[in-house]
Amino acid sequence: MMQFTVPQFIDVEDKIFGPITVRQFVIELITALLIAVCYRVFDFALFIVAALVLFTIGTTFAFVKINGAAFHFFLLNLIQTLKKPRLRVWRKDDTLSIGLEFDTMPTPAAAVPSGRQYSQSRLNELSLIVDTQGSYQGEATDDVVIELHKKIPSDF
Repeated sequence: MMQFTVPQFIDVEDKIFGPITVRQFVIELITALLIAVCYRVFDFALFIVAALVLFTIGTTFAFVKINGAAFHFFLLNLIQTLKKPRLRVWRKDDTLSIGLEFDTMPTPAAAVPSGRQYSQSRLNELSLIVDTQGSYQGEATDDVVIELHKKIPSDF
């Protein structure tokens, strides 16, 4: 049997200069180039203001992490969230018409479960037994309840 090495720590970026990663180095390099262009184009007072703004933005994108994610991912997620509507409305009429279309379709034989068929109240009772981890024994005891009780681990 052949042995394979499994890669580990694949989410850690490669470091090039001490603690600086390739991504951080490229962002700071682009920031330095933009500051150099500003030095050539603007007068000194405007250059200082532009350099401070560019340095702050570049350092933020390179080194700041929010919830363990890089700042540019946070910014992209923020923009996507702001684009979405804040209020979501469920239109019951639309879902009813869609549901009626699906109800008219024939059900394949493989999709129909075989075995016992339980009523809605019985399913609610079984759900309550599972949710309470067997503390609630149920109204009627049968082999299904006993089997469920046996399958629930005591330290769950």
